[in-house]
Amino acid sequence: MPVARCTPWPFGRPSTRGNRLVSTWLITHEACLQHDTGSGHPERIERLEAILAALDTPAFADLQRHTAQSASRAVLERAHSPGYIDEVMAAVPATGRTQLNADTTLSAGSGEAALRAAGAATQAVDAIQTGEARRVFCAVRPPGHHAETGESMGFCLFSNAAIAALHAQVAHGVQRVAIVDFDVHHGNGTQAVVAEREGLFYLSTHQYPLFPGTGSRKENRPGHILNIPMPEGTGSADYREQFHREAISALIDFDPELMIISAGFDAAVEDPLAGMALTTEDFAWITDELVAVANYCCGGHICSVLEGGYDLDALARGAAAHVAGLMK
Repeated sequence: MPVARCTPWPFGRPSTRGNRLVSTWLITHEACLQHDTGSGHPERIERLEAILAALDTPAFADLQRHTAQSASRAVLERAHSPGYIDEVMAAVPATGRTQLNADTTLSAGSGEAALRAAGAATQAVDAIQTGEARRVFCAVRPPGHHAETGESMGFCLFSNAAIAALHAQVAHGVQRVAIVDFDVHHGNGTQAVVAEREGLFYLSTHQYPLFPGTGSRKENRPGHILNIPMPEGTGSADYREQFHREAISALIDFDPELMIISAGFDAAVEDPLAGMALTTEDFAWITDELVAVANYCCGGHICSVLEGGYDLDALARGAAAHVAGLMK
């Protein structure tokens, strides 16, 4: 598929005219509502219910809705060791719940949910690369950006965004994929999976220090990994200044053929698990910036995958603003 080439913006924001014709998809699956972490757990069923309710309005009537496929073993093994995949699936209980680790809970429906979450990400890439969709939002759980090659943590089982990026390379021959992670927590798992892979660029904005403790600038590798850590209390003005100054130029320099977004909405001021101070308008702005880069560099092609966000109202508003931006 021909890919628009990307050069530095000489006159500010690029024009997006002529890039509005191909549809935006929503991919989800009812299995993702069967990953039951129990009452009181932050990563709970109600998160996805809130997002789906927010997207079930006339404003999203043009959003094409699709059912997530299940990820194959071969797809998972691009990002995870066979032993780790076996460990996760064997730990899924027949009934009730169990702890995979201190913060990652499994229920009887967790295995199927995890396979559908990873499968949605690869399905999104397939739809984009075959011209069926231009941008896709995967409303799935469990999230993925803390899952490392051989270890789960932070509510995550399989590294969905990294799996999507690797699928684009292996199945479609995409040479350069950018993963942009605006979750408030650093995506240690995504970074670990892509660290030694050619043609992948991981960019993360996150509160630092904060769980999982990674994501300092010392980990940066020019053209491959860019962490932009921000202190507790960072709000709109400071976030936007740093994002526009560092993230945009780095993405243009990398020149992606496809953009993957790890879309976490826990940098919201209301979120109980962090201390940043972004608003719904900020998530809309971030999306607009990334859409502009994608329009300029890679035909507008974006696969966005849900990560965190634990205040239900802020999550629903942020996700709706994000999807509205993807539909522009």
